[in-house]
Amino acid sequence: MKPPDGADTGSAARRTCAFEVTFDGRQVEALPGRTVAAVLWAAGITSWRTTRDGGRPRGVFCGIGVCFDCLVTVNGRPNQRACLVPARPGDDIRTQEGTGHED
Repeated sequence: MKPPDGADTGSAARRTCAFEVTFDGRQVEALPGRTVAAVLWAAGITSWRTTRDGGRPRGVFCGIGVCFDCLVTVNGRPNQRACLVPARPGDDIRTQEGTGHED
C-alpha cells in the first residue's frame, strides 16, 4: 500500500539522525545503531585491514565477532572488531595495517 501524499515515510527522519564518521580521512555518513562494519559496507567499503604477512586486504568474514578479519583502528585504538563496535558521531576510523601497533 502506498502512503498518502505528503506522508513522512521515515527517510527524512533518517537523514536528520544521520551523522558523519571519518574513514582514512574521508567523510562517511552513518546511521544510529549501525556498527562500524555496517557503516563501511553501506559506503561501499569492503576492506579495512591488511594481514601481517603479505598485506592482504580483509573485511568482514563472520560478522558476529568470532573471527578477527574485521579488525580496524577506531579513535586511535587498534584491534577493534568492526562488526561489534557501534559507530558514534565523529569517530576516526582507520585501516589497520598488520597488528595495528607500530613496531
